[in-house]
Amino acid sequence: QVQLVESGGGLVQPGGSLRLSCTASGTIFTNNAMGWYRQAPGKERELVAFITRGGSTSYLDSVKGRFTIATNGAENTVYLQMNSLKPEDTAVYYCHADTQTTEIGRTERYWGQGTQVTVSS
Repeated sequence: QVQLVESGGGLVQPGGSLRLSCTASGTIFTNNAMGWYRQAPGKERELVAFITRGGSTSYLDSVKGRFTIATNGAENTVYLQMNSLKPEDTAVYYCHADTQTTEIGRTERYWGQGTQVTVSS
């Protein structure tokens, strides 16, 4: 089993910054990708950013140039640096890991519990 633990959410003023972290633990052979989704009240969950094991990244258009996703050297922790935050970034942010628990096992997606980000003056 794989567990994801997130941290770093909170309340910030417009234009401010936050850094989210998410660490995966448990039976992990490799994380093929890790990323962040968000869900605002009354809206569907949307993909914010992801990063592959090879280092390729992809971002939601509305966060390009403001958010940066990265992993640590062991690739079991994913970070989301969020700068120039806007009220429309307010949401619960969920990290995910696309994980193989064995060398020949299939890749399965695991989720964190979510962390609240509120951008308000």
